[in-house]
Amino acid sequence: MAQPSQDVFAPWEDATEKPLIRFKNVTKRFGDFTAIDDLTLDIYAKEFFALLGPSGCGKTTLMRMLGGFEKPTTGAIELDGRDIVGVPPNKLAVNMMFQSYALFPHLSVYDNIAFGLKRGTMDKADIPGRVDEMLRLTRLQQFAKRKPHQISGGQRQRVALARSLAKAPKLLLLDEPLGALDKKLRQDTQFELMDIQEKTGTTFVIVTHDQEEAMTVASRVAVMDAGVIVQVATPDAIYETPNSTYVADFIGDVNLIEGYAAIKGNRAEITWAEGQPVITAKTDLKAGTKCTFAIRPEKVAITAEEPPENRANRVQGKVLDIAYLGNISTYHVELPDGKVIKAQTANDRRIARRSFTWEDPVWLSWTDTAGVVLTK
Repeated sequence: MAQPSQDVFAPWEDATEKPLIRFKNVTKRFGDFTAIDDLTLDIYAKEFFALLGPSGCGKTTLMRMLGGFEKPTTGAIELDGRDIVGVPPNKLAVNMMFQSYALFPHLSVYDNIAFGLKRGTMDKADIPGRVDEMLRLTRLQQFAKRKPHQISGGQRQRVALARSLAKAPKLLLLDEPLGALDKKLRQDTQFELMDIQEKTGTTFVIVTHDQEEAMTVASRVAVMDAGVIVQVATPDAIYETPNSTYVADFIGDVNLIEGYAAIKGNRAEITWAEGQPVITAKTDLKAGTKCTFAIRPEKVAITAEEPPENRANRVQGKVLDIAYLGNISTYHVELPDGKVIKAQTANDRRIARRSFTWEDPVWLSWTDTAGVVLTK
C-alpha cells in the first residue's frame, strides 16, 4: 500500500505503522445481552478518534473496557503492544474525563489540577511547574485560585481536561465531554479540544452521540450500531461515501430512494418510481440488484426553469415545505407520486424574499456523481 504524503496525518494508511490500541475479536456480554459483538479495531498514536452512535449502541462499554473499568467476555485489548485485559485502571497509562467533570468543589482550579500529581510518583518540586504548564495550555492562568463554582461551564471543562492531561497519559478517554455545555460554547470548545490535542500529541478517544461533534474534532470516526462497528473512516469519507443506508441516514441529512439498478458500464440506471425517469449514477456494482440511492440535499439543485439536458437527473415537483436555517434553506419538494425529496440552497446574499415559496412548481436536478448507490 502506498504511504501517505508527509504532510497528511493518516497512519492507518501506512501498512508499517503499528496501532497504539488494538481490539481483537472483543465481545462483551451482560447476562444474555451482547453489548459488543466480536469487534476488531485499530487506533493509532496521536489520533483524535471518535466513537459515534445512538444510545445503547455499545460505545461507552467499549470505552470502559479500554479504561480498565470492564473486562471483555472474550477477545483481547492491547495498548502499545501490551495486553491490558484485567489491568486495573490506576495501573494503566490512561486517563478518563467524564461528562460531569468530577471536580473537587472545595479545591481551587490549581489544586484540582495538582491533585493527581500529588498522589502520583512525580517529584514534589516538579509539580508546580507541571500545573503551570497545564494552566497555560488550557488558558486558565487567571482562574488558578478560583473554586469550580466561581468559573463558567466551559472553564470547568478545561480544568477537567488539564487535570486529565497533567500526568501525560498515553491515552485520554472523553465520555460525552461537552454534553453539559450550550450549543455555542460546545462548538467553541470543540476547536479548543482539537488545538490542545494537537499541541500535546496525546491520543484522544471521544464517545459521543453528537454527529456534528464527531465530524468536527475527529481524525477518524467509528459509527456503531448494536455492538458492532458499521464503518470506520475519516469524517469526509463517512459523509460522502457511506457504506450503508444506516451510516448515510445517521450522518447528516440525506435523501434515500429505493429502487432496482441495471448496470451499464460504470453506471447504474435505477428504476425507482412509476412515471419517473431512471436515476443515473456512477457505481462499481457488479450486477443489477435492489439498492438504495443516497444523495445529500445540498447536492440537489432546485430551479424554476427546466435544467439543461446535460444534467443527468431531472425531476419535477412542487414545494411542500421550507425550513429556513439562516445560512441555508431546505426545500421539501413533493413529486407527483408523493415521494418527497429535499434540496438545500446556501443563503449567500441578503435578500428581501426567498426564490421559491410553498406550492411553487420546481425542477430538481443532480449529476451522476452526486449520490452513492448502496446495497445494504
